[in-house]
Amino acid sequence: MPEQALYLKWRPQTFADVVGQEHVTRTLRNSLIRGRIRHAYLFSGPRGTGKTTNARLLAKAVNCTYDDAAARPCNSCSNCAAINEGRFLDLIEIDAASHTGVDDVRELRDKIAFAPGEGKYKVYIIDEVHRFSGNAFDALLKTLEEPPDHAIFVLATTEIDKVPATIKSRCLHFEFRRVSQKEVSALLAHIAESESFSIDSAALDLIARQGTGSVRDSISLLDQIVTEPEELVNLESAQQLLGTAASVQVRDLVRALAEEDVPLGIHIINKAIDAGSDPRQFGQQVVEYLRHVMLTQTASADLIEASQEDRALCAELAETISRARLLKTIRRFNEAVNSYTGGWQPQLELELALVESLHAEASQSSVYQSGSSVQPGKTSESAREAAPESAYERVEGSAPGEPPAYSVGKIQNGWMEILTQVHRYSRNLPPLLEHAHVRAIEGNRLILGVQTEFFRTKIAAPERAQVIEQAIFDLHEVKLRLEARVVEGAAPPPESRGQGRPEPEDPLIAAGKALGGVVDDAE
Repeated sequence: MPEQALYLKWRPQTFADVVGQEHVTRTLRNSLIRGRIRHAYLFSGPRGTGKTTNARLLAKAVNCTYDDAAARPCNSCSNCAAINEGRFLDLIEIDAASHTGVDDVRELRDKIAFAPGEGKYKVYIIDEVHRFSGNAFDALLKTLEEPPDHAIFVLATTEIDKVPATIKSRCLHFEFRRVSQKEVSALLAHIAESESFSIDSAALDLIARQGTGSVRDSISLLDQIVTEPEELVNLESAQQLLGTAASVQVRDLVRALAEEDVPLGIHIINKAIDAGSDPRQFGQQVVEYLRHVMLTQTASADLIEASQEDRALCAELAETISRARLLKTIRRFNEAVNSYTGGWQPQLELELALVESLHAEASQSSVYQSGSSVQPGKTSESAREAAPESAYERVEGSAPGEPPAYSVGKIQNGWMEILTQVHRYSRNLPPLLEHAHVRAIEGNRLILGVQTEFFRTKIAAPERAQVIEQAIFDLHEVKLRLEARVVEGAAPPPESRGQGRPEPEDPLIAAGKALGGVVDDAE
């Protein structure tokens, strides 16, 4: 028989065993003591934070036969034992992902009228309830409005915004939160000691960070790392197994960002990926470290969980890097992490994030001017011409429904001149704008249509949007607020394209063009 996974073996058996959700367990225990049991509960929150576990604990507690209500569930009576062993007929768990139709809910509604066979209550746990169809929700609503006295519903979801308000209003809602790194580390240490694992505390802290507040994910990572209980797992071996980069590489990259050293940063990224670091994990580590610098700069280093060495370095970097560039860098690397999908160049998104986060500063430097030999401290006429006016301030978007503040026809007819003006500020932006077309002006909002989310994210980035808005202001003397929208299946009109050039759909081609590449039209 295969060995049981650690997250199942260490699943809480009482409310006291639950970690990090005291606001939920305290309320549930008090309601049990007072006998105020609701007929419907709604548990929402990130994955692995205890929603289904607490639902099962509630099912055990309401059917527990122990005399002292404060000690329920007792895990000793026949009902508790049956639930622990998965043979309690009055506990029905339903996966909404595979039972999405209205017929499934109607079948449930037909069976709910029958009295419990073993316990006092029939408890229905519906996991990922947001996967129900609209008709299924309507059918469930009827059941929630007029439930039998012996039935209790517990709905669990990771996407509370997809649950209709009519369902929410008929349930007692509990919001589960991500568990703090400190609490997860303490739990992992307890499990490791109980299982006689040999693992350093630094490795446990790394696992807790990688778990991102999910207790189940953190325990699963511990199970993945410890293959031999007798073998010592230190921080270095944990990093290799998890695909995370060494902390020194993360610190070196952040220092390179602070010092605007693009070649060194590119070298560090490639060295980390070549050494086996997962690009997404490495990007997450960089974002986390940059966040530490931001917290140190804006509040206090006491807010970050780090060693004294890292706190000192964060304080040093906080004085070196400007707040505007720090925020831009965090946003760009976070975008790189979220948009990473693998591919034949796994480090490309991180390299683009590095270059683009320093692009505004680089464009003002002669180092990045094509064919320029201007020395540091001197500014050529072309360098001044290529730098956007720092005095330009973006306007807030007008409210929906307002009449156009400017003629959309003038923007459409002068689009090529606008692209030319944009090129004076940024050579990398016009290739992206070839994938956009002017659709409308709503109030002072200029609506650009794009075909994919990739181009919408790139074009709508604040630093790029500001360049486009300034180019329009230079030529038309009107301040518009740019907004990019994905328009499915709509190709840009001919006047919005680059002289009739075929539009590549592959985002990698657009990314290559953004780095200065040219598409060869020759067949």
